[in-house]
Amino acid sequence: MAKRLLTAAIGVPVGILIIWLSSLTPHVMAGATVILSVIAVFEVISAAKYSKYKSLTALCLIFSGVLPLFFCYDILRTYAVPLAFLFLVLMFALTLTRHKEIKFDELGFMVMFTILIPMAIATLAFFDFQWPKHGTFLVVYTLVTAWIADGGAYFAGTFFGKHKLSPEISPKKTWEGFFGGMVTTILFAVGLGYGYELLDKLTTGDNHFTVNIWLLVIMAFVSTFLGLLGDLIASLIKRQCGVKDFGNILPGHGGIMDRFDSVLLVAPFIYLMCKFIFPITETIIM
Repeated sequence: MAKRLLTAAIGVPVGILIIWLSSLTPHVMAGATVILSVIAVFEVISAAKYSKYKSLTALCLIFSGVLPLFFCYDILRTYAVPLAFLFLVLMFALTLTRHKEIKFDELGFMVMFTILIPMAIATLAFFDFQWPKHGTFLVVYTLVTAWIADGGAYFAGTFFGKHKLSPEISPKKTWEGFFGGMVTTILFAVGLGYGYELLDKLTTGDNHFTVNIWLLVIMAFVSTFLGLLGDLIASLIKRQCGVKDFGNILPGHGGIMDRFDSVLLVAPFIYLMCKFIFPITETIIM
């Protein structure tokens, strides 16, 4: 617990600084997603013990660092599909040179997570690029709905947990913890929504927009399930790979992937909701 608190004491201010700088220029968040993507992809590949294939691993890390930029910037977005095609061609070509060692299930694992992780994490940068005025709020809301659910589930499960949720995959998770995390997430979502409106009024002297509180609650409700799904998938991978954590870059928490596993599905969901289902305007956010 001491390590977790110390890491949080250092990590939270760093995260706040990055989010604040991103409100001034979205390029900061784009750079942060590149770093997070590369580290997370390396952690997953290493956990599966596929980093022994150095040429494939190097190509995966290069691609995971470049892909977020291709999705963030309009000038590069047109070439995202050709980039992915080139990546696949090179991965197949390298596999053929070592066909006696590399199996196709290993290749598929590396390709899938090298594409999935950067796309999901890059969503955090999309918010600042797509909606400069509300991007900071959306990033905070996304991380809160993913992480508060995890924290609320941990404490609720510790004190009230009796019924196991998925004992074969994650023995410590309970249904009581899950519902405790859901309630905590919804309460924080409501608080963030009203707090964002209040902050606007305090800083500008007037309300320039309104926040759809009910939609925040609905998205927090769905995000709780998606965060749990991402968490369980990560736990299943670790169990099958025989590792406790994906890394140790965050003492007490594990690796970047351990911290962002619940974000991988929550972030794209919130982006799609804001982009296609309830488009953000100047007067109403969600």
